[in-house]
Amino acid sequence: MKENTARSLVLPVAPSRGRLRPLGLDEVRITGGFWARRRHTNETATLGHCRDWMERVGWTGNFRAAAEGRVHRDRRGREFADSELYKLLEGMAWQAGTAGTLDADIAALTEAVAPAQTPDGYLNTAFGHPGQRRRYSDLEWGHELYCHGHLIQAGVAQARTRGEGELTKIARRAADHVCATFGPGGIEGVCGHPGIEPALVELARLTGEERYLDQAALFIDRRGHGTLADGEFGRVYYQDDQPVRRATVLRGHAVRALYLAAGAVDVAVETGDDDLLTAVVRQWEATVARRTYLTGGMGSHHRDESFGEDFVLPPDRAYSETCAGVASVMLSWRLLLATGEPRFADLAERTLFNVVATSPAQDGRAFFYSNTLHRRHRGAVPAEDTVSPRAESSLRAPWFAVSCCPTNVARTLAQLPAYLATADDHGVQLHQYADAEITTSLEGGHQVALRVRTDYPSGGSVTVRVDRSSSDGPWTVSLRVPAWTAGATAWLVDPDGTRRTVAPGTAEVTRAFRAGDEIRLELPVRPCWIRADPRVDAVRGTVAVQRGPLVYCAESVDLPDGHEVDVIRVDPSAAPEDGPDGTVVAAGQITAYDTRREATWPYRPLDATAVPPPADRTGIVLVPYHSWANRGPSTVRVWLPAMEPDSTAPPPPDLVPADDRHSTIGA
Repeated sequence: MKENTARSLVLPVAPSRGRLRPLGLDEVRITGGFWARRRHTNETATLGHCRDWMERVGWTGNFRAAAEGRVHRDRRGREFADSELYKLLEGMAWQAGTAGTLDADIAALTEAVAPAQTPDGYLNTAFGHPGQRRRYSDLEWGHELYCHGHLIQAGVAQARTRGEGELTKIARRAADHVCATFGPGGIEGVCGHPGIEPALVELARLTGEERYLDQAALFIDRRGHGTLADGEFGRVYYQDDQPVRRATVLRGHAVRALYLAAGAVDVAVETGDDDLLTAVVRQWEATVARRTYLTGGMGSHHRDESFGEDFVLPPDRAYSETCAGVASVMLSWRLLLATGEPRFADLAERTLFNVVATSPAQDGRAFFYSNTLHRRHRGAVPAEDTVSPRAESSLRAPWFAVSCCPTNVARTLAQLPAYLATADDHGVQLHQYADAEITTSLEGGHQVALRVRTDYPSGGSVTVRVDRSSSDGPWTVSLRVPAWTAGATAWLVDPDGTRRTVAPGTAEVTRAFRAGDEIRLELPVRPCWIRADPRVDAVRGTVAVQRGPLVYCAESVDLPDGHEVDVIRVDPSAAPEDGPDGTVVAAGQITAYDTRREATWPYRPLDATAVPPPADRTGIVLVPYHSWANRGPSTVRVWLPAMEPDSTAPPPPDLVPADDRHSTIGA
């Protein structure tokens, strides 16, 4: 792997080597469009919403109670509640790095946390105080190291955006405590919830202290040897069933598995361990090919929040936890930086638009914890001042008893500009599309500035203007051509007007750029039918609609006469078409069943089943999946039952191009 020479210090992930060099929050600024609106809501609503709720439910007060010796009596929340405050602090720090605000909030929260830290660096409000269980007495479920991991990430964020402050010092003391306690000669264990591993590596990158990297590597190598007790869900639940290097697919609790994989990539990159990196890539490939929803969501089991077996992807039981979406983006980004392969950016895009963007309501003050692809019953609107006890609440809720997802979304949106672009010795690469301004220096100190303008994801036009180039020699601008363009035609227009087709992957323009030069990428953003691998039993006989990177759904509020979505059947022989206001219209039928017959036996011999008579087609309105449930209680489905084909009509065209059938991301 090539050594990276850092140009920016304002980076959530700052590998010292890899195929690509990330660009920091001081080098990339999102200026408009879809993600600018989401980030504005995050800054002005979501971060404050999370802060206020944590104060209301007592999670911030836990630190005061610990400092005052009453935490055994007054503590509130689950054993991992501390981590939510740390994720909030991290999000505020990244947001402060681009918006110049929130410093007072960070200082106030840090002031609440600091007195609870013990002289040896340990910091936790659920263990280790008089009247509580002793430290690290429950590595399976206690989450102490997991909480330390999020604390460290918050400290790194502060150091990179504002310089080392009190929060960073608290985090370093906690990391030193972890190394002293779990290093060689110490406790030979791991945490039931990974997360400490990528945090320690990032702290090593920040400080240059190798002991943090060594400790992260030790945790990776210890995992999978049965150091944790075999519990209700088995050791696979916390990935302690087999070593990371031998695993072939991500399994167990989805968030834990993805955090562990992200940490393993960080360790592999920093230590030059190509075998470890190859192992994680192998697991990612198998997971994307067999255990990932159309939306990019991961995890099909509610009971243990885990991956199902291969091709077990029921839409109505999709757990697809928002936090798993965040963790998937974390992993894909690290793999992209290490390898330079655009397929990792493809999955990150799919997950950002269809999982991360789906969780928060339009006002940024209510959230989905799980992300079902099919809901049969309209839910009740949660009270604005009530904690939802259930993760699978029928509508977005303002807060949860386990409220990990709101803060995870907040910190992800805060650092999102850092996921847009990278650089290498030869030029700049664009991976995600948004209105943005990019300034960086290339090899030899050459200064470049790019301005990106796009209507993405509603449209497919991406224009990149070179505002500055201090080099007289050639350099390269690379643009990702998304995997979803397979089977259609994407165009690249060079600065001299030359127009050429480009295939999914990477399109490059190399020349001695001058200020004012423009490159235009034209992506075929239009609705198309998607079908699943036939081994996904749960959706056989159904199709879905995707438009560019966005997955679409039918929502009951768009159906006439109060119908629910389960009465829809669509006609895949007729192409879906663009409708008004970002909708898609599909040809289909609405079948109102005779409820008087529902008390009879529902199964009949095939030869006695009457063929339904032909019916007039109607337009079925579909909306972007990320927008559903913003108009009140509704039912929803992504996978739509297909009508029986007319035996006199020619068969519908193949919905998946032949050359894309074995893509790990594909449709």
